[in-house]
Amino acid sequence: MENECEKEVIIIVDKDDNVIAYKKRGDLDSKKDIYRVTGLWLTNSKKEILFVQRSFNLKHNPGKWGPAVSGTVTKGETYEDNIYKEAEEEIGIKGLRFKLGPKYSTLKRPNVKYLHFTQWFLAEIDKEIDDFELQKEEVEQIKWFSEEEVLKIFKENPDFFSSGIFYWIKLFINK
Repeated sequence: MENECEKEVIIIVDKDDNVIAYKKRGDLDSKKDIYRVTGLWLTNSKKEILFVQRSFNLKHNPGKWGPAVSGTVTKGETYEDNIYKEAEEEIGIKGLRFKLGPKYSTLKRPNVKYLHFTQWFLAEIDKEIDDFELQKEEVEQIKWFSEEEVLKIFKENPDFFSSGIFYWIKLFINK
């Protein structure tokens, strides 16, 4: 029996991010299907970055630390629809306006497991960790990190973070 996640219908795109097909998540071919993802780079007035530790039950990067919010865009959604939905579901953010950030592709990265375009969104919020509402199926815990902490952890233990951390550092920290 399929679980809800495997029933999700994912948008498949070409190398220029044009929609070409739809597939159930469970039917994706990771070697050739290109899909759409969103990410939220969330900071506070102290210039700290919010990272989430992904649930240990997730298929992609279980237990690793990643951006505040991320999600796969499904049929009928835009990048913007998806990031607002995921922000509310995963960490309980409602009513905050996100700024459109860079769009990034894994297509030219070496040794990549998944082919996707990531549309980044940016926002700043001053909120204590205990004030976020976490979706336990997706998120183990969250923490504010300084840029210096991120760089130090990445240097000493890059596997602490999800696989894209090197590229996020280039996009957002080492601008």
